Amino acid sequence: MVLLHMKRSDLEQFLYETTVEASVKDTVQELATIHNLRQKITRLKLEGEELAKYGPAKLPEKQGIDQYSETPVEKGPFYNMDPTGRRTGNACSPDVSKVLIKTLEEAVAVASKDQVTKKVNLTKKMLLDAVDNIRGAVMICYPMGLPEWDLVRQNLEDTEDLTGTSFAAEEMDPETSTLWFAGKQMLPDKQLKEYLGRHEKTKAVVKLQKKGQGAPSREPVVDQDTQKAMMSWYYKKQEEQKKLAEDEDDSYASAAWANSQSLKAHFSGVSAVRLPK
Repeated sequence: MVLLHMKRSDLEQFLYETTVEASVKDTVQELATIHNLRQKITRLKLEGEELAKYGPAKLPEKQGIDQYSETPVEKGPFYNMDPTGRRTGNACSPDVSKVLIKTLEEAVAVASKDQVTKKVNLTKKMLLDAVDNIRGAVMICYPMGLPEWDLVRQNLEDTEDLTGTSFAAEEMDPETSTLWFAGKQMLPDKQLKEYLGRHEKTKAVVKLQKKGQGAPSREPVVDQDTQKAMMSWYYKKQEEQKKLAEDEDDSYASAAWANSQSLKAHFSGVSAVRLPK
């Protein structure tokens, strides 16, 4: 199986396994779907933690910090005021909220870029299972359900509007996204083997781009850690050269090892002779 290292940035990267017989179009759809699921889990983590701490979201027109509210605030047994005023503060039981937070952390670990270092290939099923686990944990915390304007519910139901957010720029359309390898676009009506060769043990770094974005930036010759190590080594050598240039001490000339007659004196048996002063 050919191994594709999909990399949009140092943070946005994952491994995907397929075959050289697969079409570019199908591969783009799979890669874009996995990429979007990773983004989905990231958003769930951000809003899910807020949900666990401060409870369901308020109506947009009623958002505001509770301590400045002109109307009485309904406070449940585990009330915890939201400092941003976006949520009601009526959180679930601390024991149950720990389950939700743990489930969110496990989902993030599945989608993490660290999976590349661990050589774990991502699949759509792995990420969908992680999302389902979050859905189950949310239902345990709030069996009565979340209001339709809550971002966690909208995320789980695929109804969220990302317009105007930073996440909108990262969403990839599976139907129109383009795949690039070695600075060249891989045409959707071709097979992977026409670009990667017929060897199934091939590993290739590929990049997804939105339609019309053009070619992505090329990968650096050396990675960031190697570059830091090289800069550190060159800096150390430069400092050593400076010290040598500044060292004009010639006191070594009177040292025994610098005496050009020391060998002759040694064999003559007079090397230990000291003249009286």
